[in-house]
Amino acid sequence: MSVEKDRHEAGRWLQTAREDLDAAHALLEKGFYSHACFLAQQAAEKAVKAIWYSLGEDPWGHSVQKLASEIPEASLRECLSGLSEKGAFLDRFYIPTRYPNGLPDLTPSKVYFKQDAEQALSAAKDFLTNSSRCLENYPRSS
Repeated sequence: MSVEKDRHEAGRWLQTAREDLDAAHALLEKGFYSHACFLAQQAAEKAVKAIWYSLGEDPWGHSVQKLASEIPEASLRECLSGLSEKGAFLDRFYIPTRYPNGLPDLTPSKVYFKQDAEQALSAAKDFLTNSSRCLENYPRSS
């Protein structure tokens, strides 16, 4: 892909990440905490993938922590280096927030609480903020 197309694709992923975070906020307000946690994870994952796409790369996987730590460009990877623990925290919400058999004997709505969702949204916001800043400051010419 050309640099222009890579930037466009990255913008699409970043926009979708923002929309996921907005939806997570709405779910938090309505008390759907497990769903808010999952969408927070998705927002962070898509924000990190936006960086990959800006480099013309095709990221694979769903671990926010792993995706952030393996960004091919060192300067962009450094933008997210302080968020490793937050990535690991968000990764915990990828499966068990969605499936009744993801947790022993309980459904997600019985296990995830307001505090979990608030922390997840805060962590996801950090990924969006830092990913946006990385992409704005990355000196890639056409």
